[in-house]
Amino acid sequence: MSRFRPLLLTVALLACAIPGAEQAAASACPQHHAGGVAPDILRPALAAETRELCFKEYSVLYSGISRTPLAAAEHLTHARIKEAQDLRREGAFHEEERLPPDQRARLGDYARSGFDRGHMAPAGDMATPEGQAESFSLANIVPQDPGSNRCLWERIESAVRDLAFKEGEVWVLTGPIFQGKELERLNRRVLVPTSLYKAVYLPSRREAAAYIAPNAPGTAWRTVSLAELRDLAGLDAFPTLAPDVRARAMRLPEPRPQNPRGGCGEAGTAVTADHRPATTTRGPSPGPVTPPATRSAGSGWSGNLVLIVAALAASIACYLLYRVLGRR
Repeated sequence: MSRFRPLLLTVALLACAIPGAEQAAASACPQHHAGGVAPDILRPALAAETRELCFKEYSVLYSGISRTPLAAAEHLTHARIKEAQDLRREGAFHEEERLPPDQRARLGDYARSGFDRGHMAPAGDMATPEGQAESFSLANIVPQDPGSNRCLWERIESAVRDLAFKEGEVWVLTGPIFQGKELERLNRRVLVPTSLYKAVYLPSRREAAAYIAPNAPGTAWRTVSLAELRDLAGLDAFPTLAPDVRARAMRLPEPRPQNPRGGCGEAGTAVTADHRPATTTRGPSPGPVTPPATRSAGSGWSGNLVLIVAALAASIACYLLYRVLGRR
């Protein structure tokens, strides 16, 4: 047996050196991940204090640097969505006691901040009272602009639930995107995302893509491939998928409201996938700013100025005409 040990050692070393093998992150709760493999956090600044937390119906990769989840993983099925529809929404936000005190978000961090406590794995996805209660852990929460959380993001969550209900099953990964050199923190502790993503993998079609939306009011969103999401979020979502699946973005369903009472300010306006992220007034610019709407020529001071100039020109024309006719 001893003479085979060098050969066995060589085989083991070769197996460890297989390209991509180092990206297969082991998961303590593989049932929540496509292929049983958790996503990889590629940005060292965030990955340094990242840990996985397993819950009954979802899991998170949590960062002690941002004090937010970086990715919340779910496996949505037809049966689960049907059960979730019949479950009354109840829950209380609470601190995650499994995290070290200096790395966990606190309820006081969000108090009077102007931001909502935005679920990454939504309570509306949970099919059991236990799962719903666990979704209110602050380990599953990011600071989210109310104009996003209560409008477009609710629509995106509803669209993904509808997709799971129709197709049978969907793997979902949701989290924040942090862009820019200077980022805002709540209470100098919790990092505020500039954008949010929700990645979707549809096994029945072998297709995947991600919604990207700014953490700001409005209905602007766009679709990106998993390869582009990797560059934006610094995260390798669904690492077991084939390269061609990750490189191609599937057509995602239009975000439609499940709660018709939720107002968006732009209700009834078609949502297009080529909108660029807009900045919020609270934080640094994550990208190009959506230009403000222009006023019509007859409105405001500019409209009055046009009318004054036109009246003055007409008066001069009448005066000149009078002088010419008066000389005849």
